[in-house]
Amino acid sequence: MPQPNDVAESRFRCSLSAGAEQLAGSAAVDPAYLLIEYPGTWGNKALAESALPEHVRDGLGEAAKRAGVRVQLIRRHGRNPHGEAFRVFLGSAEPGRAWLETTVLEVADDLLDLDLDGLAEGRRSGLEAHDEPLLLVCTNGRRDACCAEFGRPIVAALTETHPLETWETTHVGGHRFAGAMLTLPHGLSYGRLDTTSALAVAEATRDGRIVAAHLRGRTAYAPAVQAAELALLADLDDDAVDALSLLDVNADDQGRHRVVFRHRTGERVVVVDVEEGPAVRASCADTKLKATARFITQVEPVD
Repeated sequence: MPQPNDVAESRFRCSLSAGAEQLAGSAAVDPAYLLIEYPGTWGNKALAESALPEHVRDGLGEAAKRAGVRVQLIRRHGRNPHGEAFRVFLGSAEPGRAWLETTVLEVADDLLDLDLDGLAEGRRSGLEAHDEPLLLVCTNGRRDACCAEFGRPIVAALTETHPLETWETTHVGGHRFAGAMLTLPHGLSYGRLDTTSALAVAEATRDGRIVAAHLRGRTAYAPAVQAAELALLADLDDDAVDALSLLDVNADDQGRHRVVFRHRTGERVVVVDVEEGPAVRASCADTKLKATARFITQVEPVD
């Protein structure tokens, strides 16, 4: 018979206990993506535990790790296509030059022919250009309970209003920020979403804007730069997705970062100090506490 403490642990939700953790600067760092339509069951380690042939799983996993490409499994909400053919998306989130391409593959072995090295370097593969954004909502309950509980209502709502852009996806990093959404091609990672705020993000994404209140960061940037970009956009009161271009990043021996951006109004500098944040449980099933970082930002005044 389950004991009271066991029941309490089974109901623990990491996203409800991590509210003191700073959102800005918490996005996973991933500049390039391969999305694979896979309507089957998603395990804790989605690609490795999928039913794709073993040589495809191993070969693709090794190639993606070597190139620095993040692999996500995706599926449509509530619909399971029949047949062996499946859609893939390749995406580069390089700021100012973000793009998406897509094609339908007939067999799993075709995944091994994709040019992941070129993708990691921002080179297009010559597939069909995909001009609409993608709204990827994490619903991988096998990885973390919060992702399913908070993600599924969001993806259901988005499917009603944005059916072509919306996909369920596997882990995007940071269960404790569920509901979590990744938007491509710009690689914007959002967290602490509900259905209302997710719909606002979807509309803003289609308009080429960001929703700063829920933005964790741009995944092409390191965490300190993510925080710097958000601080400067707030200071400028500018929500355009490509409002800033990164010019330079320097860090001293104490870990203070000096981040230089170009804006239409000129060059701007943000100084970022990294401090220790609250210790949190990183997932519902993990009882250990994880150290976090807090980014203290200061936008330098214009001369």
